[in-house]
Amino acid sequence: MPYADSHPLFERLRRGPILADGGMGTMLYRRGVPFDRCFDELNLSDPKLVQRIHLDYLHAGAQLIETNTFGGNCIRLSSHGFEGKVREINLHGVKVAREAREIEGTDALVAGAIGPLGKSLAPLGSVTPDEARALFAEQAAALLEGGVDLFIIETMSDQREMAEAIAAVRSVSRLPIIALMTFTDEGVTLAGKGPEETGRFLESTDADVIGANCSVGPQGMLEWIYRLARVVRKPVTAMPNAGMPRLVDGRFVYSASPEYFASVASAFLANGAQIIGGCCGTTPDHIAAMAAVLRSAPPVKPAPTVTVSPAAETAVPPAEPDEKGGSRFAQNLRKTFQISVELDPPKGTNPAKLLEGARLCRRHGVNAVNIADSPMARVRMSAMAVAALIERDIGIETVLHFTCRDRNLMGIQSDLIGAHALGIRNILAITGDPPSVGDYPHATGVYDIDAIGLTRVVAGLNAGKDYAGASIGQATNFAIGVALNPTALDWEKEEARFRRKVEAGAHFAFTQPLYDLDPLWRCLEAISRIRIPVFLGLLPLMSYRHALYLNNEVPGISVPAAILQRMEKAGDQGAEVGIEAARNLLERARPSVQGTYLMPSFGRYETCLRVIEGMNPASDHPVALPDSEHLRVC
Repeated sequence: MPYADSHPLFERLRRGPILADGGMGTMLYRRGVPFDRCFDELNLSDPKLVQRIHLDYLHAGAQLIETNTFGGNCIRLSSHGFEGKVREINLHGVKVAREAREIEGTDALVAGAIGPLGKSLAPLGSVTPDEARALFAEQAAALLEGGVDLFIIETMSDQREMAEAIAAVRSVSRLPIIALMTFTDEGVTLAGKGPEETGRFLESTDADVIGANCSVGPQGMLEWIYRLARVVRKPVTAMPNAGMPRLVDGRFVYSASPEYFASVASAFLANGAQIIGGCCGTTPDHIAAMAAVLRSAPPVKPAPTVTVSPAAETAVPPAEPDEKGGSRFAQNLRKTFQISVELDPPKGTNPAKLLEGARLCRRHGVNAVNIADSPMARVRMSAMAVAALIERDIGIETVLHFTCRDRNLMGIQSDLIGAHALGIRNILAITGDPPSVGDYPHATGVYDIDAIGLTRVVAGLNAGKDYAGASIGQATNFAIGVALNPTALDWEKEEARFRRKVEAGAHFAFTQPLYDLDPLWRCLEAISRIRIPVFLGLLPLMSYRHALYLNNEVPGISVPAAILQRMEKAGDQGAEVGIEAARNLLERARPSVQGTYLMPSFGRYETCLRVIEGMNPASDHPVALPDSEHLRVC
């Protein structure tokens, strides 16, 4: 069955048409890569070249980009000697596209591109249907592992091959599928199927969006799309070539200009297409021309958004400081169960995707969003700037992660005073990942103080004095959060540090992501006399491989063997199992904690928010602080 319509693809389609990118192979060829080269392998050998093309399309206005994996199946790769690198090439194809999106700072969707196998299915060819499905599934699994937002199966001329590709993707994922057929100059597929018959076939499959790509130029596809759209209910996509190619001075040239594409963009939309883009011969200039047409189109009134609970939309009005200029988030900690969601700042200068994520969180009743400070020591937009933008433009409170890594003691205090002037009232005081783990391993970490010292600094500013005891005039009014790791290998050291943080002035604590509540019970029992609110950290698992990665490669995270076994058995339902497991932990822990701290994987806020589905986070029942008697009941 199709993916739930709360996925961003469908939310955007309800708001209006989506503009996809153009030809990847065309641009690689223009930049000197010969046609006999394996384009997909460039994800490994020259990822910067591929990334620059993605960036050019994003800058041109593309809202959906395809990974450079069209020929990333075992059969096509074997002709270049890369049959053993299917997973690696597809993983890196997604990585390059996602990084380009982060650099551009856009909320564009990343579609995992899957093309034909390159050999015909039996009886015309030697590939059996079962073999075809296995080959497609191998590629789809790697794309899923890389973190695609959806799949696009394209340039298929054989309905049987398309059916096997769709079934293969569905065997590993429930993410949306765009299924695109190709046809001849006569307006039929190679098997002689016209648009009506092809449309009915695609309508009957598990694809969510259908249509055509490649084939011919805009005019030929326009009629095809018109006829197909009249017999289907699913959203329709059109991605034509830039006309027919001709060889000029040893290079292939396509005749359809960007201006011509712009002139037919409105016609595609009027004739039933909801996603438009380009294929062979199209460039960022073609996409920019179509983007201009879409921008000038009359605005589309957004459709109602699916919310988690009936009260969620009105539960969190725009955040406003109280009369004393303090944090409403902090004031409510002892009154209502609070929910916070972590957002990572963009790698580039455009915060659009982040702001949309914050807006989605607010609509779903989230009380505050956490803004990470260059996590994993990778360069990102200033967390303070992002927090200020979110509070100003979205109207939801933020919890600003503040590290000791990048600033000396003077800079720390200056930035904290500046954050207060910008209206930020919640600080999470953390030491910060060392530069050696990030993009600049030779950079110098400052660490004049650690998280305990930082907590003391913020508490001092709340008292109206800097670290040296000098007056700063009007005191700040920060709510101070700290980290707490119930799964720490040296629990005695962790407990001692936590007590010192509280003594230094901490007001609340966020735990590391947990997948088992036994460490939480032990932790809360040990700190039962420290009466500050504790947030349960939850990072929903997306797949078995995701679980293995977190358990084995991320410090501080431990996934129990029983959960690993469940994720392995879940197969393509891994995300559902992960969400349900997180929801179960939250339900069991809720009487003992004062909030939850949700951390999305791959920036999929809508998936993460399903953990709180059905909750009314702003319910006004009292929230108990931990005490020994209560914990024994748990």
